[in-house]
Amino acid sequence: MAMTYRALSRLLSYPEAPLQSEAGLCVDVIRDEGLVPERIVTSLRKLAVHIAGSDLYSAQAAYVDLFDRTRSVSLHLYEHVHGESRERGPALVSLVELYRSRGLELDISDLPDYLPVFLEFLSIIPDAEAAGLIGEAAHVLEAIAERLKKRQSPYRAIFGALLAISDRPADRAAVADLLAINDDDPNDLAALDAAWEEEAVTFGPGTASDGCPKAQSMLNTMQGTRQ
Repeated sequence: MAMTYRALSRLLSYPEAPLQSEAGLCVDVIRDEGLVPERIVTSLRKLAVHIAGSDLYSAQAAYVDLFDRTRSVSLHLYEHVHGESRERGPALVSLVELYRSRGLELDISDLPDYLPVFLEFLSIIPDAEAAGLIGEAAHVLEAIAERLKKRQSPYRAIFGALLAISDRPADRAAVADLLAINDDDPNDLAALDAAWEEEAVTFGPGTASDGCPKAQSMLNTMQGTRQ
């Protein structure tokens, strides 16, 4: 059971004063555990310096613009594979039940597909299972990483770390499908309003009625960890 996931979860969390003081220590944990290649640890160190050295209010505003107002880099994994389709609700319920079965109780405000929460779960299961679950989500992580690279965001290092730990490479066709979706601009308020008003947005391959094969595979694997 790796502390690396908990440290990555912390680095990916909404920036607050305690995180600014702890960011460097999180990278130390990741480096010492040795699951992440040194070149990516170096990039994580740059992220930690960025978090620690930024004006707090500016860092918080930038974080909201990046992850909360930009749907194409949302930290909610099922947003990319289910959108607002009806499959997302049952998938979220299944995740909550899985987390609970392994001893992780969520705060009432937490959605289980939120990546920092998912990383907390990975930190309490065996390493091989964690690497396998990352592999099931690798296409989503790779697509987000590509979009963050385009934005020159230091947060890309977190996704690089997860992809390095994954037990398999991302499915290139699934990544391409995700990247084919328009990359929204948080400053284009009219476009954002239009996107959020849509009733059934499906990110990735498949239709809202069929669901996403990659999402179903990920969910099936996660449910299999209960056995």
